[in-house]
Amino acid sequence: MIKFLIKGLLRDHHRSLFPILIVSFGVLLTTVLYSFINGELNDLIDSNARFDTGHLKIMTRAYNTMASQMPNDLALTEVEKLILSLNIRYPDYDWTARIKFVGLLDVPDENGETKAQNPIFGLAVNLFGKNSKEGERLNLAKSIVRGHVPEKPREILISEEFAKRMNTVIGHPITLLSTSSGGAIAVQNFIVCGTVKFGAAVMDRGAMIADLSDLQYTLEMPNGASEILGFNKKNYYDPDETKIIKTNFNSLFSNAGNQYSPLMLTLEDQNELGEYLQYITVLTLVIIGIFLAAMSVVLLNTGLMSGIRRYGEIGVRLALGQSKDQIYKSLLYESALIGFIGSVTGTALGLAVSLYLQEFGIDITETLRNTSIMMSNIIKARISIASFYIGFIPGLLATLIGTALSGIQIFKRQTASLFKEFET
Repeated sequence: MIKFLIKGLLRDHHRSLFPILIVSFGVLLTTVLYSFINGELNDLIDSNARFDTGHLKIMTRAYNTMASQMPNDLALTEVEKLILSLNIRYPDYDWTARIKFVGLLDVPDENGETKAQNPIFGLAVNLFGKNSKEGERLNLAKSIVRGHVPEKPREILISEEFAKRMNTVIGHPITLLSTSSGGAIAVQNFIVCGTVKFGAAVMDRGAMIADLSDLQYTLEMPNGASEILGFNKKNYYDPDETKIIKTNFNSLFSNAGNQYSPLMLTLEDQNELGEYLQYITVLTLVIIGIFLAAMSVVLLNTGLMSGIRRYGEIGVRLALGQSKDQIYKSLLYESALIGFIGSVTGTALGLAVSLYLQEFGIDITETLRNTSIMMSNIIKARISIASFYIGFIPGLLATLIGTALSGIQIFKRQTASLFKEFET
């Protein structure tokens, strides 16, 4: 039967080519759209986690209420002891301390006089720790534009855009002016060992990366840190797991009556990301749902029209002795075959386009130039398991249902009327 149907489809392009093209195109668009939105959502989570929120974050309660001001006078103390406890209790996560700070970078000329000054956002991470993954997590080696990653104390990285604006060269001394944890003026000289382009507009506008121990000394924060971040060692954000860990940690370590006690937050608790991610998820479902509904209606109508146009053929087959049941089943088999071929073709093409977007993406640098959203300048698609069936199943079912509905008319009409249509 299948061999017979394939021959019929190959010999009659009007019956097969147009429906297959419609199915393929609809499935292709659905697959690409889903993969692209999925990639954007994944990039948003990944960028925020790596540069700001972690999958989990620990701060003091007081620091959390003023986190946007980076009040290091309210920062965590005895972080090494706390990280040791975290590694024992939650070994599936990598825990690391960071210091966030703001200040002025002063670039001297050849006479030691100020040549340029600019405000800077700084991030101090554990660059030289034996088991530290911070350099890899921030992708420093691949982000280098000029120079090299820090190899010794007092070496720093600044963004390439910032370096050009400040007219700074590699190896040039630079002075940081900031505020210590005690509220005094903190001044420290550093050497610019390299410039980087992070691929996130917020960081590229003016960021400085330094070693944690250097800033602990500069800001008078011995064994202190603004925050401790936790990253799932599988590099995957699991919202359910993080909520369990947060509840457990806060019940053991956090005291609502002590503003300097540590408080754990999940990624979704920070920067209004929880609401934003829910909004994106709902919006994705609505967009995909509308698109699938529209595609299904088109394919349904295609199946109906195809069935109606074939009433003359059905009359011939009845005249040759086939029963209505046999004809109806053959129409369904044929429709399933068309839907299958179109869905496979569309899914394959959609995955190919999605793979290209996953590798190269779309540059939206200009769109993000004046925004504070932490996300990559290049939005890439992300192929997941759902990408393989999100368009395939509707493409197959819509065509089949359309033919099934149109084929029912065979049983409602008299055989004589079908013969009459054949005669005309």
